[in-house]
Amino acid sequence: MSNENSLYALSFTDNRGQEVSLSQFEGQPILVVNTASKCGFTPQYDGLQKLHEEFKDRGLVVLGFPCDQFGHQEPGDDEQIDEFCRINFGVDFPLSTKIDVNGSDTHPVFAFLKDHTSGLLGSSIKWNFTKFLVAPDGTTVTRFNPQTSPEALEPDIEALLAQPVQ
Repeated sequence: MSNENSLYALSFTDNRGQEVSLSQFEGQPILVVNTASKCGFTPQYDGLQKLHEEFKDRGLVVLGFPCDQFGHQEPGDDEQIDEFCRINFGVDFPLSTKIDVNGSDTHPVFAFLKDHTSGLLGSSIKWNFTKFLVAPDGTTVTRFNPQTSPEALEPDIEALLAQPVQ
């Protein structure tokens, strides 16, 4: 049973308008990334999709949260973002509706992630493709900067997947 201090107590709306409860992923590691389609880091979608394909059968959940707060680099609507990601990068991991990661409208998922980590600029997110790897306990979060490639996360993912299920 998830508790209120766990990521699993939260939910988000996917880019098709469906509510997704994170409780369905309880006990699994989750990689959460704020994404954008017109960013210098956009090619990281390739690496995120590869992580999804390589580790999904072992329990990793990859979630993309499009955000337009940095340089207007995610101008499209949810349908355009979905199409862009599928056509250009073969993305089939879940994407949320476009959200805010900073400010008064910060999405609850990112409020939780920022509360459980800190970055170079304190708790705020400084750019697209900031990555958060949440352990299967739903509370332990490791933050990675936008420059960290998805492939560089493989050892951390392997370590989480090797942990015994609680």
